[in-house]
Amino acid sequence: MYLVPLNYDPFFKKIFSDVRISKRFLEDFLNITIQKIELLPIDTKITNKASFVSFDFRCKIDDQYVIIDMQQWYKSDVVKRFYVYHALDTVLQLETIDNKHTENENLPKTQSLKNYDHILPVITIVWLVSDTLGFTDDYISYSPQPDAASSFIYDHQLWQSNNLETLLEARQKCLKILDNNSKNLHFMKQNKLIYAFQKNIVKNTKHEKYYEWFEFAERSLKKNNQEADFDKYRKDEVFMEIMRRLQSGNVTNNDFERKPRKPNNNNKKQTKKTTQQELSPFN
Repeated sequence: MYLVPLNYDPFFKKIFSDVRISKRFLEDFLNITIQKIELLPIDTKITNKASFVSFDFRCKIDDQYVIIDMQQWYKSDVVKRFYVYHALDTVLQLETIDNKHTENENLPKTQSLKNYDHILPVITIVWLVSDTLGFTDDYISYSPQPDAASSFIYDHQLWQSNNLETLLEARQKCLKILDNNSKNLHFMKQNKLIYAFQKNIVKNTKHEKYYEWFEFAERSLKKNNQEADFDKYRKDEVFMEIMRRLQSGNVTNNDFERKPRKPNNNNKKQTKKTTQQELSPFN
């Protein structure tokens, strides 16, 4: 084996801890230019009673926060779990925002309150290695929108009508709601939770900048991958650095952690002692 899998959590975290690599991926996937990127802590405890949470990758770019999380196996809770991660990255901003002083005519003194104006939108990218959630697209993106938008689309009676004027009138009402940015309502739809499907991307082979990242990851999953499998990436300095970090000869025991197990349908207890080989992503 020439490279260890990029899709294996410890190696993914190791690769994306390099600012140049993570910045390049986000620019390619989101099709943006990032002026400034700041890596943020990935381990946090929410409250005294809440469980410990560890992100795979977390950063701040320009005027928004970004999470990337790698999901290798099929799990039933990926929608709710990553929504919690997404919401958590908003809540964690409370640690850094300042207070503002405001006067209230109903109170005898000035109040000091959190300045929520400084809260920034969050983009969460869930990199699904095998699961496609039933989609054939490269990715699917969700963001909070007014209910009027969904109602407009699902109004079967409206769309079956032959009256174009009625349809345009309903659309205009919906656009009026969507365009309302009173007190920064557009902040809602600037938040996005994106599910990227590696299995679909490598199959669809679109000429998008992000394609090579997922193709590279897919090739690194092959147990018997060879140096020649990655020749096309040698002209790119960022991918050359990724390959240097993922070369099997550069991997140490400290790079290994317990990998997620596939569901065990027989529900039998495993009493056998775990070996280093079992912790490996290659068995």
